[in-house]
Amino acid sequence: MSNNQTPNSTSEKNTLVPILIIAGLFFIFGFVTWINGALIPFMKTINELTDAQSYLVASASYISFVVMALPASYIINKIGYKKGMSLGLIIMAVGALIFIPAAEARTYWMFLTAIFIQGAGMTLLQTASNPYITILGPIESAAKRIAIMGIANKVAGGLGSVIFGAILLSGIDEIKEKLMVVDASEKATLLNTMADSVVTPYIIMAVVLVVLGLLILKAPLPNVEAEPIEASKTGEAAKSSIFQFPHLWLGVLALFLYVGVEVIAGDTIISYGISLNIPVEESKYFTLYTLMAMVATYAIGVFLIPKYMSQATALKSSAVLGILLSFCIVFTTGFTSVLFVAALGIANALVWPAIWPLALTGLGKFTKTASALLIMAISGGAIIPPLYGAMVDSKKESLIALGSETTQATAEAASYGYWILLPCYAFILYYAFFGHKLGLKKA
Repeated sequence: MSNNQTPNSTSEKNTLVPILIIAGLFFIFGFVTWINGALIPFMKTINELTDAQSYLVASASYISFVVMALPASYIINKIGYKKGMSLGLIIMAVGALIFIPAAEARTYWMFLTAIFIQGAGMTLLQTASNPYITILGPIESAAKRIAIMGIANKVAGGLGSVIFGAILLSGIDEIKEKLMVVDASEKATLLNTMADSVVTPYIIMAVVLVVLGLLILKAPLPNVEAEPIEASKTGEAAKSSIFQFPHLWLGVLALFLYVGVEVIAGDTIISYGISLNIPVEESKYFTLYTLMAMVATYAIGVFLIPKYMSQATALKSSAVLGILLSFCIVFTTGFTSVLFVAALGIANALVWPAIWPLALTGLGKFTKTASALLIMAISGGAIIPPLYGAMVDSKKESLIALGSETTQATAEAASYGYWILLPCYAFILYYAFFGHKLGLKKA
């Protein structure tokens, strides 16, 4: 007899421990992911980068989801969810260790390689954990379970942002001032010392990841499989190809755009604050504002979904709010504008939890492959933030060419870049109203 359990046969009591364990995993990759907000200005300084180049930190992390998602799906099909999660943690530890020689050499491509490898580990971890938590219980309440995961993820992200912001960005204003007046030898010494500050925290991170990777093998995680839509209920013949689910492919695109705007909200806000001449000592906490806005909204989602609000309604509300906040960002200035960027956390929080169950509805035996495609959509975090950076650089150059003072041009250009959010939220809104239904017939 098979050990696999369907969501209907897995009781609420039996899912409590697995939910807590998976929440722990979401905590881990939340911590690792959201330190990028501190890494971006840090890397920009020690490697003397442009805005567009500095956002390759996000690209290196998120592009791994394109490269590794389908291999991750294959691995999970072979070794199962639990071993896949364990292997993902070990790979993340390897990436953390590569930060050591990267810091010693102060070579940007080595840092990007380390970040890419950590992203590969997170790809495997997410390809296993996201569908697992989605199908662990009824699909109608999946967004509620994923919202709980989101709380763990963003609380960890907030801690990571504060801890690494304190470690990596402390005194960076003074260092920047010194770099402008010292000779080449002193400059190299200052930058090398600054680069070395990543060594100890990444050694600690690697040790913790290895230990957790071994412990997860002993964790009491039941085997679960998704249930397909019954052909007799839908009036359709059984699906034979992943390409017969248009609502999935539109969900992949919606998720791609969502991850892009989520990363922009979290990873650009520190640099945005700095561009507005807000001191680094204050700006380094701005990512925390975004994440705490998400945590609060996740908590509301846990309460409302599915009893008072459907997953589709949550997605519609989020998209509308995202559009409104995008206008607010570009039409306000100073700290008020920063607060509107942070408020994107409210608009973003329930998008991921809502899209996953809507996109996986009725996938059945295709769930693991579909999950890999959705994980590949995380590459939106690799593509869209550098486009924001390129828009900022281009606008800044044009403003300076027109005679604007550099400081003013930097601030205006940073605000202008947020126009990229509007088409992203517009498509998410389309998916919320129509796209998630495409190809699915009512029972």
